[in-house]
Amino acid sequence: MITLTSVTKTFKRVRVLDDLSLEIGREERVALVGSNGAGKTTLIRCLLGEYHHEGTLAIDSRSPRQDRAEVLAKVGFVPQLPPPLRMPVGELIRFTAGIGGTDPARIETIGERMGLDMAAIRRRPFVKLSGGMKQKVLIAVALGRDAELLILDEPAANLDPAARRVLFGLLEERKAGTMIITSHRLDEVAALVTRVIEMDGGRVVLDDKVQDAVSMAGLLTCRLTIGRADEAFARAVGEWHFRDTGEGRVWQGEVAGPDRLRFLGMLSRYAGLLTGIDMQEKSPQEVADARQA
Repeated sequence: MITLTSVTKTFKRVRVLDDLSLEIGREERVALVGSNGAGKTTLIRCLLGEYHHEGTLAIDSRSPRQDRAEVLAKVGFVPQLPPPLRMPVGELIRFTAGIGGTDPARIETIGERMGLDMAAIRRRPFVKLSGGMKQKVLIAVALGRDAELLILDEPAANLDPAARRVLFGLLEERKAGTMIITSHRLDEVAALVTRVIEMDGGRVVLDDKVQDAVSMAGLLTCRLTIGRADEAFARAVGEWHFRDTGEGRVWQGEVAGPDRLRFLGMLSRYAGLLTGIDMQEKSPQEVADARQA
């Protein structure tokens, strides 16, 4: 679906993409990883037809630069930084839905699943929303269309744990189409993808298939016990939507599979307070039953 041949992009004599050749097939789900300055976002901008470059780049045999309208009609995109759009949210949804022939209600449904009150924000200018709300709107717009290519540039940025869990579930549900997702952390996206491409200095330094991926639908039920009630701990686990079941000393909740390392990292700050941690992974059938409930 995507073919790059000797693609080079230079900014002020600095090669950000350096003679890059790459092929991504239809239905592949690719994690594009690397440190800041590796060239990930520049590559994405080239895929979207925003930059002139040396070499050739084609999506379904079309040039994103020369055939931009036709290419973008097939693409769903979540940028790393939200654009400063002044149009109302409802108008933005109608406009983007029209590009791909999608029912705007479908986009709004995903927005509601992400935790947005669509009725309350429909007339508000997009630029006036909080960072998290902007991210949720952009995710709803991208996932609400029947895009053949989904490009997500750090999509979990600015999302609270509950919204992250919904996002991971939505991406797991999306079976058709090609996906490219960027991240600084492979552990966050490894379970989403079938291939990992690591960039450094504008070149591909690792290109490997992902084996035995953990299901993104995985959920962990957790029970935490602490020696005494603590307000800071309560606030921290409250952000993960844990509930107090024992006078501030016993907390229960759920954690999405890909979030387990980040969750344990948060708990490590309270190692002296914790007296018990019980984490059990739900079976696929339990997860399916919970979604239907």
